[in-house]
Order: sequence, then C-alpha cells, then structure tokens
Amino acid sequence: MPYDFDRLIDRRSTESIKWRAYDEDVLPLWVADMDFPAPEPVIRALHERVAHGILGYAMAPQGLREVIQERLARLYGWHVAPEAIVFTPGVVSAFHVACRAVGRTGDAVIVEPPVYFPMLDAPALRGRRRLEVPLVEHDGYYERDLNSFRKAIDARTSLLLLCSPHNPVGRVFTRQELEGLAAACLEHHVVICSDEIHCDLALSGHPHIPTAALAPEVAARTITLMAPSKTYNIPGLGCAVAVIPDPQLRKSFEKAAEGIVPHVNVLGYAATLAAYRDGQEWLDEVLAYLEGNCDTLLAFLAAEMPTLRCRRPEATYLAWIDCRAAGLPGSPQAFFLEHARVALNDGAAFGTGGAGFVRLNLACPRSRLLEALERMRQAVLRAAAER
Repeated sequence: MPYDFDRLIDRRSTESIKWRAYDEDVLPLWVADMDFPAPEPVIRALHERVAHGILGYAMAPQGLREVIQERLARLYGWHVAPEAIVFTPGVVSAFHVACRAVGRTGDAVIVEPPVYFPMLDAPALRGRRRLEVPLVEHDGYYERDLNSFRKAIDARTSLLLLCSPHNPVGRVFTRQELEGLAAACLEHHVVICSDEIHCDLALSGHPHIPTAALAPEVAARTITLMAPSKTYNIPGLGCAVAVIPDPQLRKSFEKAAEGIVPHVNVLGYAATLAAYRDGQEWLDEVLAYLEGNCDTLLAFLAAEMPTLRCRRPEATYLAWIDCRAAGLPGSPQAFFLEHARVALNDGAAFGTGGAGFVRLNLACPRSRLLEALERMRQAVLRAAAER
C-alpha cells in the first residue's frame, strides 16, 4: 500500500519527548524519532494483541527467531543459530551490559568520537575507563586511522563500542575498513560490541556489512546489536536484538544483565515480529522518501546557507552539519534554538570533534523540513547582518 509521508500529524497532544521537550513555537528536528506513522502491519498486530485483553509477562513469540535468521541470511549472507539471538529492551542498556560482561573493573573500553553519546557514558558508569580514538575528518568525510587505533590499545583494553553505521557522522564502513578494525581487535583480544541499529537505514550505494559476518573468528568475539526501533519508528516499544554466537560470551552477557535489565514487553515483541516479517514495503517507501529529504537538505544548504556544510549521509536519517564557517555566536545548537526556534542536537554532546556541529533529523514531512531550514536561513542572515 502507498504511504503518505507528507501528512502532518499532531504529536504535541501525545507524550512525545521529541515534541514536548521544547516550547510550542519550536520545530523539533533533534532526537532520532520519525514523524511518520509505523507500518500498517505493525499497527494491526498491536491492535490484535491488545484486543486479547491480557498483557502479562512475555517470551519471544513463536517464529520471531526464524524471521530474524531469515532476514540476516537474505540481507547480509549472515547465518546465525537461533540460540545466538538474545532479546533485550534496547541497545543503550546493552552497551552497559556489554561493559559489565567483558573484562574487569578498570579495563579500557574504546569509543570513536564524535559518536552517539550513550556510548561515551557507558564505560565509566560500569567501572571501566573510556579510551577515545577519534575518527579523522577530511572535508566532512570521516575515516578511522587504524595505526592510531592500534597504538591506543593497552594491556587493559578489553572492549570496543563500535557504531556501525555510524551515528552521527553517517558513515557505512566498507568491508576493507571493517576487516582492518576486526584484525586489530582480534590481535589484541578486544571484544567488539557493534551497535548496528541503523543497518536497515543504509542509503543507496552503501550496503551495510555486519561486523560479525566478516568471518567466524570475528563473530566469536562480537556482540551485534540490532533493533526495529529506528527502522520502523517504534522506539517506544522497547525491543532489540543481541546476536552473540559464542556461547561463553553470550552467557557472560546474559549474566551481566540479570537483575538490572527488564524483559522485553509483550507489545514490543508483537511489533518486532510484525515489522520484520511484514514491514518491507513500508521500509522501501520510507527509504525513498528519506533520500528525497537528503536531496532537499543538501540543495537548500548549497543554495541558501553555503557556510553550513553537510556531506550526504550514507546511512541513518540524521544529517551532521558543520557550522564552524558560519560565524555563529556560541553553540550553533543554542543559536538555532533561540534565533530560529528549531531544535537540533548539539554536536558537542557527541564528544571530541563534535563542537561546532549540529545533528538534524530528516525523518519528517518535507514541508516541515523546509520550514525549519527557512527559519535557520533567516537566523543566519540576521546574524550576518549584525556582525
């Protein structure tokens, strides 16, 4: 069925964090939450499950593991055993579980900023040291300096928190890049916790490769995190997947989660099964719409705000915009919030290398995106006139 992603839907009257965190005159293009309804099969499955009337404790529905297995094999040629699939309420809690499960108190956990900020916080909150190996930027394109990565590893480095595809810089790492990274981790006995929540949102020309699919020896040292939440806009339902092929690593992960991580709820399971089994038509349509929004953003910036630079994302619906040449006073996020009434994410929150950037959420009706960009344009023009 054709979906109408241009339709404006009122979310202020709901409990939306995205829409209620700021004043009513602010357009929110910040948190990674789409302004599109979830796929119709997901809505239907939720209606059917609620209609049953009993919403007790849940276990994974029959067939869900098989659907995930089929999906991974079809999309990535990655064949996983059913017992390798562990369900968890979210990838952020899984970062923390991985930090507890691998290594010892005081061990180092590698992160690659600028990166999704919960990854920056997880090591210290779990008694580990955060070891930063920043990505290297060249004209808006980010790469890993593998020599610097290898040199940073010390004798107490036990874990890498990898963001692949990368949030916020939008990279889809190539096979060559991932193979070099995996080889360094294997050489130094570093376990990889690979956050691949945006894998289904890889844009045209940039196929995603699961880190664990590189080779069996890599899979044996990798915890892969995936979820339908970003892909199908169901983050409020709390269901994610950890694929952990190695039995001992899986046992350590499950033990580290005991008593602190709740089970997935019954509606999260129902939505996940419906999304993965029946949501491909919606996903194909939303990806095409997001490509159009990328085109709209980049064309607008080039024509109307050339001092704001943005490289086309290879994945995600998040644009990483460099404002450093615009001469804006203070934080660009604070500037656009105050002077344009547009809420974006502050690049500084993503750690080293993020200051001077903003992250903009493209997953909204195109008219809303254009309204936000026009507000930003006028604010930049006013600021230039006042200098």
